[in-house]
Amino acid sequence: VVAAAAAADGGQAKGAPRSSNARRTLENPAGAGSRRSQAPGASDALDDESSNGVSVEEIYKSLGVAEGVEERLWLAIREEARRDSESEPALASFLYSTILAQDSLEAALAFHCANKLASPTLLSTSLVELFRATMAEDVRIGEAVRADILAVAERDPACCSFSQALLYFKGFMALEVHRVAHRLWETGRRPLALALQSRVSEVCHVDFHPGAQIGSGLLLDHATGIVVGETAVIGDNCSMLHHVTLGGTGNVGGDRHPKVGDCVLIGASSTLLGPIEVGCGAKIGAGSVVLTDVPARATFVGVPARQLGGAMPETSKPGTEMDQTSFIKDLVSAEWSDFII
Repeated sequence: VVAAAAAADGGQAKGAPRSSNARRTLENPAGAGSRRSQAPGASDALDDESSNGVSVEEIYKSLGVAEGVEERLWLAIREEARRDSESEPALASFLYSTILAQDSLEAALAFHCANKLASPTLLSTSLVELFRATMAEDVRIGEAVRADILAVAERDPACCSFSQALLYFKGFMALEVHRVAHRLWETGRRPLALALQSRVSEVCHVDFHPGAQIGSGLLLDHATGIVVGETAVIGDNCSMLHHVTLGGTGNVGGDRHPKVGDCVLIGASSTLLGPIEVGCGAKIGAGSVVLTDVPARATFVGVPARQLGGAMPETSKPGTEMDQTSFIKDLVSAEWSDFII
């Protein structure tokens, strides 16, 4: 199997192994599949890539993927899978069937998600066909998938490779299945969309209603316990930690969930309730309960959450910088009673 995996990769050039803890700056496909127009306060200034870490060209060079080659990310993922197959024979069959035997990133994602979500009555073969057909119908899904992989690799220091994000990060898988489910929801195939939501909730413990509108370049870090309601909107280049809830206001239908702008960071165990707007570049501290609108570039913390300090600089990008603690020094100097009931 290892030999077959290597042969299937077409003899790509070999480079030096990547450092397992390298941080990277990665190119971000331009907002495809994005819902930016529906998110508050969108700003082109927030689209610039992070300047931290190793350059994307150095990473691709280490994998032997030349500049100007089409589908550089897919070729890089294949090279990673080939190397891992050689170094870990126990993974060779898995990596061959999931990546090296596939003809595109969409095909690999469809195969992987289908086998993860299959059940005795929901067959993997049917799911593979469904995922591939849906992604073929809407190319924005594939473009968003690429942006999401790069977001994970760039922002999560625990992610050592592109293929790791694709294969082993359940937040990424849950998000991409949601993108398919949302397409089904929008085209009237709602029972099937809800079935996918249910399986993702069971397998990944992540619950995105298929009606929720999600931008590209989203990181769901750890992801366990994330809940996003039907009328929620999330912009581009945002990051959310585990146990985040974008919830409604009760049992009345209609617009009832938060609208989150571009490049927003939402800390672990935060709860945002109602049709509030969170402006671009805002930061929500871990454990906060947000019940009111959040201005662009503001930091909100506490229960109920209140603004801490003034607006962050226009160049700040919390959603990609992943700075979850810098506001604490300001909180320590404030009166705790201002932020906790």
